[in-house]
Amino acid sequence: MQVTAAPILQPGPPGKPSIELSPDVAALVSQAGFSVEDVQFLQDMIVHHQQAIDMAQMVSERTNQQAFLDVAGRIEASQKDEIEFMQSWLTERDQSLVATSKPHDHDQMLHHKNMGMATLEEMQALASSTSTDFETQFLTLMIAHHEGALKMVKTLLKLSGSAFDPTLYQFITDLKNEQQTEINRMDILLAGLSTDPRAGLAAGFRDAAEAAHNMTLQASLPKPPGFFDPNNPSGLPPLRAKQSDKAAPDTSWFAQTTHWFQQLASPEGNLEHGRDSEDKPSERSKRSPLLSFSYTDMAFSADLLAVGSYHGINLYKIGTGERPALISSIVCPGGQGDVSIVGDLLLMSVEDNRGRVDCGLQGISDDISTERFRGLRIFDISNLERPIQVGQVQTCRGSHTHSVVASDDERIIVYNSGTSNVRKEEELAGCVGNIAGDTRTALFRIDVIEIPVKNPGDARIIDSPTVFEDLETGQMAGLWRGGKHDETSQETSQTNQCHDITVYPQA
Repeated sequence: MQVTAAPILQPGPPGKPSIELSPDVAALVSQAGFSVEDVQFLQDMIVHHQQAIDMAQMVSERTNQQAFLDVAGRIEASQKDEIEFMQSWLTERDQSLVATSKPHDHDQMLHHKNMGMATLEEMQALASSTSTDFETQFLTLMIAHHEGALKMVKTLLKLSGSAFDPTLYQFITDLKNEQQTEINRMDILLAGLSTDPRAGLAAGFRDAAEAAHNMTLQASLPKPPGFFDPNNPSGLPPLRAKQSDKAAPDTSWFAQTTHWFQQLASPEGNLEHGRDSEDKPSERSKRSPLLSFSYTDMAFSADLLAVGSYHGINLYKIGTGERPALISSIVCPGGQGDVSIVGDLLLMSVEDNRGRVDCGLQGISDDISTERFRGLRIFDISNLERPIQVGQVQTCRGSHTHSVVASDDERIIVYNSGTSNVRKEEELAGCVGNIAGDTRTALFRIDVIEIPVKNPGDARIIDSPTVFEDLETGQMAGLWRGGKHDETSQETSQTNQCHDITVYPQA
């Protein structure tokens, strides 16, 4: 039985007949290898690179510093090679080497400025300078120029369907790596030209170089035992896993194709296709280190210093001309760790979900738990060597910061601000999250806490006023509901919390 192939049609404009295509042509039509944005990117980058070459060619006549001659030589050589590639790529695809649209001069100037390019006035000033003045201007302009290229790459990779051509993708990846490497080199050179005493300070963990102006460093204390990881005392990000430590990659067509599309969709992951894909055992992860041992706040009372952290509190005795002496350490994880001292009471903010009622180190993994603590801790420090937790006030959003508003012999009034997620009501009664129309929500509020001085265990929330309510409309999100201010602004989050509270005495 003979099978007749069904026709393959490409519809024409409205009212026009369809065109019949062969399978080969149809496949080509459906597999367009580049986008309009790809073409625009390369057209702009050619102009961008040419200015870098123009700047680099000024160097030899205006400075004899070998480091600058080396930078200029690398930039000129690499940018010329890359221009040749970009022109070839466009020509092979019958694309113009320059943008076909001609923007107005003002629009074009803004466009180039957004690409990190120097203005005509900046180029003229650079050309008329010499020696150190030229070197400073050259590095400043060229760093901004290279950063503009990185911004262009990032913008392109965010666009769906762009940089899909493997050759173009590899070029963009290499370009990004090269530009960032050159920025790092130029940053070092620029720091060496600065008259700021902070420029060029040597790095170090406990022996970093220092510079001071109108002040003198009296003492610098390392974190006490128990408040740092002995296997990573400097708190560096974790080491990246070696290739041998990873599971064998799935080399199936489906897995490889899926991985490819995931990389295209994720700008942060795009570098995995470039030179950064090699696993180097000595490299550290780009992820920030955990805040487990980070210091957050200090409170003073006479000769007492309390240093708060995500891990707990350290108490020091201080004095004029004396090195602070550690009195005791309170291990009580939970962050934020902001502290206040009122008489013999020490207050501490706790916001993390891992915080426990008993200050335990094991954290809490359950979604709902009676052992979780988020709110304001109260310690009795009448014996500084043996502080005791004597009170707790659980709050719906924990305590990021707090401010002592008033105190006397009878009570202490504290304004508390939580910025974390709202607890589930099953864990703490009265906690309501973002439910449309529910005015009981814990968002947009602060907590007013009363602490009886003689019995801090009876501390409680006495009010939770809304602080962003529109008094005319009653809208709780009266300060900002989130979104864009206008078409040119970025997307911003809803304002539903205070980071910190400053209290002024009433006149």
